[in-house]
Amino acid sequence: MRGYAQNSITLMQFIFLIHGIQVATGVMSLPRELWEKAGTDGWMSLIAGWFINILAGYLIIQVFKRYPDFTLFDLFDKLFGKRLSLLISIPIAIYFTFFAWLIQIKTMLFIKSWFLPQTSDTIIIALFSIPTYMLARKGLRVLGRYGELVFYMTAWMPLILLLVLNNSHWIHLLPLFKEGVMPVLKGVETTTYSLLGFEILFVLYPYLENKKKAMLGVVIANSITILLYLAVTLICFAFFSPDEIGGYNQPLLSMLKVIEFRFLERFDMIILAIYIYVISSTWIPYLYFASFSIAHVLRRQNHSPIITWLVVLLIIIVFVLHPSWNQSNVWQAWMSRYGMMVAYALPVMLWIYVQGNARVNKGESQ
Repeated sequence: MRGYAQNSITLMQFIFLIHGIQVATGVMSLPRELWEKAGTDGWMSLIAGWFINILAGYLIIQVFKRYPDFTLFDLFDKLFGKRLSLLISIPIAIYFTFFAWLIQIKTMLFIKSWFLPQTSDTIIIALFSIPTYMLARKGLRVLGRYGELVFYMTAWMPLILLLVLNNSHWIHLLPLFKEGVMPVLKGVETTTYSLLGFEILFVLYPYLENKKKAMLGVVIANSITILLYLAVTLICFAFFSPDEIGGYNQPLLSMLKVIEFRFLERFDMIILAIYIYVISSTWIPYLYFASFSIAHVLRRQNHSPIITWLVVLLIIIVFVLHPSWNQSNVWQAWMSRYGMMVAYALPVMLWIYVQGNARVNKGESQ
């Protein structure tokens, strides 16, 4: 577990890995989901979610400052011993695995709905598997470079939203706090799925070349993500009337349909096709971390064979189940709750335990 030097990543790669993992399929339906919880005040829930993410990231970094060369699984071994560490590591490995699978399944459903309705879902997943396997087996440094490349390739895409501003009515956002503060607080839970991803800090931290800038990287990555989500949510709220937005499953895609050029039709489909690259920067790192976690559980150094099995197993699952949108939404709700435990509860519990352990050791030394 000490191949960190060969896979070390720069601060920029660190930032774009975290940001890339956060920005996936959730942004498509995020405005509607926030509207259902908090109405047009839902954008405020995003700001609260950003603050909670920063706080959780800070706690993770404070824990690993004491163990700078440890991943989460090394830390479990150190603090709890190998047997108890194994029991704790298994749920983490399951979390990474199912999240990688869920993102691929939802992307497959998008492609079937918008591009290839007659194509077998198994074939689409199998096509995903080829680049996924080739990238995930290369290690973290290659994934960092891929995340950086995808960001630079797609950084222009949010500017497309400016084209619909002429048809937007900002009066829809007023008044603020229409029903008080409670709906805004309820909306924070809705942001969980879309803001998950920063928890890869648990594994990513020891690979960062300049660990003193880890907190800066977390703040920048989460800020880029939240600015994108705020832009999408606010423009959707202004474009659709408050009574209209709830009728669209993916308001962002529905809004992009109105963008037309004389020389180009169905611009929304072109955007979605390019956006698949962005989504891939979510599931591929998650699959890598899943294989990394399982390798630790099985006490193996080489994670490449595990990636092969995970890819093949997903193809078999899709072939047997033929997942639907309703099933994927149910799984997403489960993973959101699961993710809250891993990304928010675990950092708090670890920080308390490490702080208490440090005080006990300090008292014994005196």
